[in-house]
Amino acid sequence: MELALIDFDNTVTDCDTYARFLRRVATPEQLAQAWWKVGPWLLAYRLKLISAQRIRARVTWLVMRGRHADDIAAQAAGFSREVLPEVVRPQMLEQIRWHLQQRHTVVIVSGSLDLYLRSWCDAMGLEMICNRLESRDGRLTGRYAEGDCGPRKVERIRERYDLSRYVRIHAYGDSSEDRPMLALAQERWYRGKPLK
Repeated sequence: MELALIDFDNTVTDCDTYARFLRRVATPEQLAQAWWKVGPWLLAYRLKLISAQRIRARVTWLVMRGRHADDIAAQAAGFSREVLPEVVRPQMLEQIRWHLQQRHTVVIVSGSLDLYLRSWCDAMGLEMICNRLESRDGRLTGRYAEGDCGPRKVERIRERYDLSRYVRIHAYGDSSEDRPMLALAQERWYRGKPLK
């Protein structure tokens, strides 16, 4: 048995789908206030003063807090249907299909949201480890249900899979958050290039 662990944003896709999804579901008021509430955080992130984890948590909280879970889920279904097919890299789609043809276990491991990834993964026949939003009484809290998956990818992988059962592990990623996951694999691809 072989296992393929694949990051989603900027690995399977040619963009950050999480940011696109948050912009799509943000209310006009949230978009109008975005520069003042998010701009300084984005600048700090670009200057490497704060982590991707912190900016993700901040923006998710600002956009999702208090929103109706059913409304966001409906928008996520539309996003998955309309946007994801347009941003998936053809070469990665081909690579995923190759793994499936080889009967490998293929897992998308992402800091993105299950709301829009689940239907795409289900349609492809892929397993998934990603962020899930917390809700109470039908409204989102703006927090992750189990903490941010991004920096905990290896922990989540080990919780779900007995890695000793696999004769070979393949891993694909594009960011520093993916490096610990890549270290689990014998076949590693970083930003489309094989790592030795």
